[in-house]
Order: sequence, then structure tokens, then C-alpha cells
Amino acid sequence: MFNQYPIGKFTVKENIQKGDIQGWISDIGNAPKQLSEAVKGLSEEQLATPYREGGWKLSQVVHHLADSHLNGYIRFKLGLTERDPIINTYDEVSWAKLPDNDLPIEVSLHLLSALHERLHKMLNSLEEKDLKKIVQHPENGKITVEQLIATYAWHGKHHIAHITTLRNQKGW
Repeated sequence: MFNQYPIGKFTVKENIQKGDIQGWISDIGNAPKQLSEAVKGLSEEQLATPYREGGWKLSQVVHHLADSHLNGYIRFKLGLTERDPIINTYDEVSWAKLPDNDLPIEVSLHLLSALHERLHKMLNSLEEKDLKKIVQHPENGKITVEQLIATYAWHGKHHIAHITTLRNQKGW
């Protein structure tokens, strides 16, 4: 049985240290290259394979990462420029069914690469006071910018692990 959480469920770390943040920012910076490597050489048939029973196709995982991290980028920008903004949620399952998910994965790989280049630059420029700024999530409550950094670092690794784990299981 395939584990839905191959790197474990996300948990908010207490007592976040500077080294944690630097590691997460590095993870965010490395995610596009790791994703590209994870899908390199996969056929259309392989990309159409769900990573687990009832899960998304690998191509949908790639497009989802671009969708999610676009939302994340906006959340960071709002959190850094407004006072305690309420951030939007979105129906990721419905988004995954929209026709743009039929595009080649290269479109989302390029989008994610450019997006993470900007995000990585912005995150590396943050000062301590910026990390403590808050966004308000309608379901999860108050979230600090440093917690958002942890979330998106985990999220990229989580979905890349879906792909690499399936590749390993299938011998691709």
C-alpha cells in the first residue's frame, strides 16, 4: 500500500530557528530542479499513472505544484505588504480537473522554475521582523511567514516524493 505521506504529514515546528528557515528556503530554491529530475524521461503513459489508488496522475501533481505555489507566492506577498491579511483558499481538486491540466507538464515546470526563482530571491531578503508577520487562513487561523516557508518547503518535497516513490516502485 502506497503511503499518502511519503515524507510524513506536515507539522508546524515550535521554536523555529534561523537554520530551519535557511534550510527551508534552500528546499524551495531546489524544488523546481528536483521536480524536473523526478519526471525526467517519463512517458505520457507513465505521467497518466496515479501516484496512489485514488490519487492524482503524475502530470496532475506537476500542475498542482505550480497552482499551489502560485497561491503561496501571493500569500507571501500579502503577508509581507499588508497587516494580517486574510488569504484565500482554493478548491485544489476542482483546479486539477480544469483543462489547463491537459497541457504538457513542461508548461508547469517552466512556470514553477520562474516562480521559485522570484520566491527564493524574496525569501532570502527577509529580516527577522518579516518572518513574524501574519496571514490569516480561513481554516487554519493565524500563520506566520516563517510557517509559510516551512509549509511550502514541505509541500514541494511531499509531492516530489509521490513521483519518486512511484518511480522506484515501478522500476521506472
